[in-house]
Amino acid sequence: MTPLAAGDTVAFIGLGTMGASMAANVARAGFCLVVQSRTRERADALVAAGATWAPTAAQAVQGARALCLCVPDASDVAAVLFGENGAAAGLAEGAIVIDFSTIAPAPAAAFAARLAEQGVALLDSPVSGGPKGAAEGTLTCMVGGDRAAFDTAASLFAAVGRTITHLGPAGSGQVCKAANQLIICAAMQAAAEGLALGAKAGLDVEAMRQALLGGSARSAVLENHAVRMLKESFSPPAFRASLMRKDIRIALEAVQAHGVFAPATAHAAQMFEAIANQGRADQDCTVIGQVVAELSGLPRLKG
Repeated sequence: MTPLAAGDTVAFIGLGTMGASMAANVARAGFCLVVQSRTRERADALVAAGATWAPTAAQAVQGARALCLCVPDASDVAAVLFGENGAAAGLAEGAIVIDFSTIAPAPAAAFAARLAEQGVALLDSPVSGGPKGAAEGTLTCMVGGDRAAFDTAASLFAAVGRTITHLGPAGSGQVCKAANQLIICAAMQAAAEGLALGAKAGLDVEAMRQALLGGSARSAVLENHAVRMLKESFSPPAFRASLMRKDIRIALEAVQAHGVFAPATAHAAQMFEAIANQGRADQDCTVIGQVVAELSGLPRLKG
């Protein structure tokens, strides 16, 4: 297959915080961008910058060599691809779909198999790096699916990410993302417990965080998530607790499906169910720090 290159038409569907920034980077890389979203206003800035608006997914992919998706869950991916006026009806043979959404591995593999019947390759490519990485084009892309399609789409991946890894057949990217999320959730809980310990012992918890960053406990969670815990930056959310609950549920299903002993995953999943049950699902996922503080008899992590 001829590699994707500047000047080729790329459709992008799903223009939330992550998707809008990723789509803008696709346009900056020289691709002819066509956009579609459930909320028309989300596309205004991209259209003003030169992108073309399409009223339906099927129309968005007309003449496109590639389609990028960034939507919340598997049901949304299914609707975009196979629902009424779905993209599958308009995708040409040889087109490539890159699904940047975080969904369970099984539906990702099933969607890929269904599209392969019409000669279309689907690459599952969940991402890590948050809104900052999306804006700066430095995301980590964990990719599953056909290797030839992955190689063909190299320039498109380069437009949105810095660390781009092909991991195996369809669904493999989602397995890796499940691992990513379970590690982050377990680390957030550990960080919250460690900071609560310092607070109850009377330490300056910000000084404590800085000390921990100098040793083997250093992590992206301590560098970033713990800052939001201490500042109580829960709204507007950088990453909603409801989305983290969805992700840790996926991780829990994955470890169970593969027979992995995963008590940390199970406990983190319970914590995010508790956060949702407390009515905090729309707050930032780092509200887990506040929950740990309250259960420890602290009004907050930082006095």
